[in-house]
Amino acid sequence: MTEQIPVTRTTDHGTAKLMPDVDRDRAWLLTVDGAPQSYVDLDDPAHLEFEYARRLGYVLDGVADEGLPLDVLHLGGGALTLPRYVAATRPGSRQDVVEADRGLLELVTEYVPLPRGSGIALHTADARAWLEAAPDDHADVLVADVFGGSRVPAHLTTLAYAREAERVLRPGGVYLANLADAAPFAFLRSQLATFAAVFEELALIAEPGVLRGRRFGNAVLVASHRPLDTTALARRTAADAFPARVEHGAAISEFTGSARPVDDADAVPSPEPPDGAFGIG
Repeated sequence: MTEQIPVTRTTDHGTAKLMPDVDRDRAWLLTVDGAPQSYVDLDDPAHLEFEYARRLGYVLDGVADEGLPLDVLHLGGGALTLPRYVAATRPGSRQDVVEADRGLLELVTEYVPLPRGSGIALHTADARAWLEAAPDDHADVLVADVFGGSRVPAHLTTLAYAREAERVLRPGGVYLANLADAAPFAFLRSQLATFAAVFEELALIAEPGVLRGRRFGNAVLVASHRPLDTTALARRTAADAFPARVEHGAAISEFTGSARPVDDADAVPSPEPPDGAFGIG
């Protein structure tokens, strides 16, 4: 077994560091350019350390009956936390992970390898380019967790991108995205407007302090053509160690306000986080 010491490597898109957790025998924290990206416990892949990851996990738990295998497409790889989670909680799932940083994938698979027979296929490619080449009705769930540095790339925020995501999802499929913003929420509102133009059902999961504009933070966007069980989702997110709210229906429309869908020509990345927003103390 490889001795667990911190590993730092310059990858294609930044400086990645894997740090062992002193409190858990085979657990690792991945940072890229100092910002925490992923946490993985090889002995307990169903453990989700980060709050935003748990919120994504709560949605994944509710998209189908417990334990039922799913076909999942992940845009953004990191340390493959959510693919490992799905493989552990829904054995037999088929998953594709698209990560633009080949060096990052090589680092992760060397030090925190996937288990044999995981059903997880890794692809080094730009997320949108891979999505555009993917077949129709390819996945039950699409999880977008792509950050260039600490910002969601502009080309993954547009109406054309949302339409590609909808095409690749099956009719009952669910789209999930990890986003980040702060008041006055120009980016987040534009994303809600963009996905509302493509999907009938939307939900937004975030901590109350973020939604009230008190601080910069993550927000999980959920989009589907079928009604979402927001009541069950709200119960689970409210019971979390870091409680979150689930907004849907009229609250989404009110929050979105006059924001318009984003065209490719007008797209901008998500805002730069303030210093220390996602840093490691």
